[in-house]
Amino acid sequence: MRHWIEYWLVVVVARALGAIPRGVARLFSEGLACAVYWLLGRLRQVGLRNLELAMPELPLRERKRILRGVYRRLGWQLVEFCRMPRYTPQNTRGWIRTEGLDHYLAARDRGKGVLVLTGHLGAWELSSFYHSLMGYPMGMVIRRLDNRRLDAFVNGIRCLHGNQVLHKDDFARGLLTSMRAGQTVGILMDTNMTPPQGVFAEFFGLKACTASGLARVALKTGAAVLPGFLLWEPAERQYVLHFGPELQFVRGDDAEAEVLAATQLCNDALETWIRRYPDQWLWIHRRWKTRPAGEQGLYARRPSS
Repeated sequence: MRHWIEYWLVVVVARALGAIPRGVARLFSEGLACAVYWLLGRLRQVGLRNLELAMPELPLRERKRILRGVYRRLGWQLVEFCRMPRYTPQNTRGWIRTEGLDHYLAARDRGKGVLVLTGHLGAWELSSFYHSLMGYPMGMVIRRLDNRRLDAFVNGIRCLHGNQVLHKDDFARGLLTSMRAGQTVGILMDTNMTPPQGVFAEFFGLKACTASGLARVALKTGAAVLPGFLLWEPAERQYVLHFGPELQFVRGDDAEAEVLAATQLCNDALETWIRRYPDQWLWIHRRWKTRPAGEQGLYARRPSS
């Protein structure tokens, strides 16, 4: 019964936000995001703690400003997701553009597959959707939602223009098959992992247990790896789908050392983009939860609020 209620609640909200003017929907979502920011203190404290760990040079006032921006962007992303079924190449032309598309096209044309390194930065749901809207459908590695009806509803929207979903429980085989077929797959690589799925690579100067699957598949298949993010550019008042240059993985005699070095290169690229757009990354996730053996946890104490 609970799953039915969840499903219909999401469907009703999605249809309502999709039907009203985009500007009005954004105002509503900003109000909702502000309420969530103040009501869910635990998430707020996680966000402030992460900012304290990653950017200790910033004063508390600036960390709070960044975190409020994160909630605002999350509200906007909710609106975009609800309106995605209505989007076409024509009606998105005035407020979404691409930059660095030549990087992606060159990587795709090599024919060995493309792994788009991405994360919970900017409008990640709209990013893969817009990619398919441009005529470049891709695969997406995701975790199944517990509510199967809701999972089908969400994935139905994601895949309206040819995208495909690869579930994490079939992660390795699905990626290998896609790369051998010369396809494109986007991977969110900025969440906390646990060994053996993750290896410890530095992220903002701290050891972070990071998914190593992307590096392993790229090294095995020769697939291209390049960063890709859909980010809000305030000066332009529009979203820009950025593609960075292809990352160059170095091969050697030690397979695990290769994987660690490649994973570190991915983390470095993610950090660079997050530093450019700090108020668009999901700071409320406990990214540094898993610690190396013998090391104390980083979330025991609460930052000032």
